[in-house]
Amino acid sequence: MRAEPSPADLFGPLLAKVQERAILPDGKTFVDAVPRRPVAEIMRDFGCLPAGDEALRSFIAANFDLPAASEGARPAVLPLRDHIRALWKDLARAPERAAGGSALPVQHRHVVPGGRFREIYYWDSFFTMLGLVRDGELELANGIVDALTDLIEAHGHIPNGSRTYYLGRSQPPLFHMMVELLGDDRSKVAARRLSAMKREHAWWMEGAETLAPGARHARVARLADGHLLNRYWDARNTPRDESWREDVATAAESGRPVGDVYRDLRAGAESGWDFSSRWLDGDALSSIRTTAIAPVDLNAFLFGLEMAIAASGDAEAGRYAQMADARREAMNRHLWNAADGYFADYDIDGGAIRSPLTAASLAPLLVGAATQAQADATAEAVEKRLLAPGGLNTTLARSGQQWDRPNGWAPLQWIAVAGLQRYGHDRVAREIAHRWVRTVGTTFARTGLLFEKYDVEQADIGSGGEYQTQTGFGWTNGVTADFIDSYDLSLPTE
Repeated sequence: MRAEPSPADLFGPLLAKVQERAILPDGKTFVDAVPRRPVAEIMRDFGCLPAGDEALRSFIAANFDLPAASEGARPAVLPLRDHIRALWKDLARAPERAAGGSALPVQHRHVVPGGRFREIYYWDSFFTMLGLVRDGELELANGIVDALTDLIEAHGHIPNGSRTYYLGRSQPPLFHMMVELLGDDRSKVAARRLSAMKREHAWWMEGAETLAPGARHARVARLADGHLLNRYWDARNTPRDESWREDVATAAESGRPVGDVYRDLRAGAESGWDFSSRWLDGDALSSIRTTAIAPVDLNAFLFGLEMAIAASGDAEAGRYAQMADARREAMNRHLWNAADGYFADYDIDGGAIRSPLTAASLAPLLVGAATQAQADATAEAVEKRLLAPGGLNTTLARSGQQWDRPNGWAPLQWIAVAGLQRYGHDRVAREIAHRWVRTVGTTFARTGLLFEKYDVEQADIGSGGEYQTQTGFGWTNGVTADFIDSYDLSLPTE
């Protein structure tokens, strides 16, 4: 595996000063910039730089090519479904070679989410691919899977996104679902993708075989009773390059060792739910403790990965089937909230289930890890408590974090709908899909844009997080297109 230095590794004190003084409005801008001359020369001259923000701004402008501002949205001259089809070429990117900046090479045509997210992202890509496949954009869909396969082969895992500063973490492991979605049975392609699935699984399970009861290592935790569950993790315990200022401020408020807070923030970013009350012990983000939690959705997705490899007919299929059986048993023992009737996260430190119902509770249904009785109870709880006028709420907590109520997110709508469908709860599934499409459609009719998240209680644009709500937007486009086509949904304006 290749070691690639991040911008913090290369420009440490310069990066810290740029980010902490908010020299550029968005912390992602500097870490995406490309230096115009050797790093050593830039850092030598930075050491002689006069004090003051204006001098620093001029220095950055002289020594770095900053990424272009986000492209304007395509004018909304088409109905929603046709507009989504037209957006694919706007979000498509040609193969890219890394040339001195933080970008990792991507050797195939692919699709990016949009806005400040200029690179390929891991779990976003599956939900984007739903729309690409619907619209016959199979070259782009295969390009995404080939690019992610390259990343596994180069780094042992798929990073959060194709940037050096994302290499310490991944995202929810859905690569096997992308492979299944394409269903390519060409022997050489299938063999390579299967090999990548195994390698990704090994990365998530590093250290599991020798882990004693009560011990943890990287992304695995062996519970006192011997059951094994996974958690999110990052080997680094420093501020995230792209959110340096925010992380430093959060750690300063915590009263905890700052390295622990930084790692929990990084692990929260790996979860894709950055950030949510799921990871907090209080109201403040500084109470985050992601690494002490075994998430229900992560373990469900890894169960799905193990089942996918087991179903491949490979010589090792039996071993992966045994791992899937063991994980299902662990999920039933530690992640099933029998009293309230849904799956939930597990507090490793406290040795008990965390009670809140969230949209992640539906992930075991998606992968077939639930019994029919568990699915029935989950469907009832979700319909009564998470279903909002504009779709499915992310959680029931109003924390101010973007992965909490009242925001709804395209990937969580699709996971819920697909999971409920799998167990015969078609009415609730259709209702979620219908409400989501109505929210996206009415907001589109008013603004001409598609957004990364929505307020599903007001059927409006979502809010919160470390940056302004972005437009584009890959996974919203893919999920919405899939719902419209699957349920033959249309809007009154169409």
